[in-house]
Amino acid sequence: MSGLFITFEGGEGAGKTTVISQLAHQLESEGHEVIVTREPGGIPIAEKIREIILDKAHTEMDARTEALLYAAARRQHLVETVIPSLNEGKIVLCDRFIDSSLAYQGVARGLGIEEIYQINQFAIDDYMPDLTLLLDITPQNGLLRIESNKDREVNRLDVEDLSFHQKVHDAYHSLIKKFPHRIKKIDASFDIITVQNNAYRIISEFINKNGR
Repeated sequence: MSGLFITFEGGEGAGKTTVISQLAHQLESEGHEVIVTREPGGIPIAEKIREIILDKAHTEMDARTEALLYAAARRQHLVETVIPSLNEGKIVLCDRFIDSSLAYQGVARGLGIEEIYQINQFAIDDYMPDLTLLLDITPQNGLLRIESNKDREVNRLDVEDLSFHQKVHDAYHSLIKKFPHRIKKIDASFDIITVQNNAYRIISEFINKNGR
């Protein structure tokens, strides 16, 4: 039986990392084999690309260069981690995937959703997520969370101005309309336990519905 590919999306400070970690423990306690990974990153090559993309010193990076680097990291991560795990019947919980590129580079960087989608089609070979959970939070609240969390990595995207993050937020809402059967929105302004419980409910319903 093939596995389940679940991705998590959202603006900066939405709490994806914490929620994914807790969900993994819940699913494992039910007997599921779970892999937790992230983009860009998850494997050595992609982690090195991540360092280049998110380095705050690289403010001169061209938007198309950024988009291509994300797609390259995504390809390597897919073939090394995601596809093998799915073939082994595991549940893959991934912090970001193609929707991030559509929102950040396609809309916020102004490169166009269709253009970024075509770049990524070459990279992913039609491997789209089975389910995507969008942790929805206003840019203002997300950035406030980042400021208050001293342990969190602060990267090049975090220091973009508020208008950039607002474009990302609006783009995600457009993607919900584009992929309504795949992307499910969760209000991430609540406390982390509530957000986690809401995410778990959606995943459990999806697993039961699809007989996994």
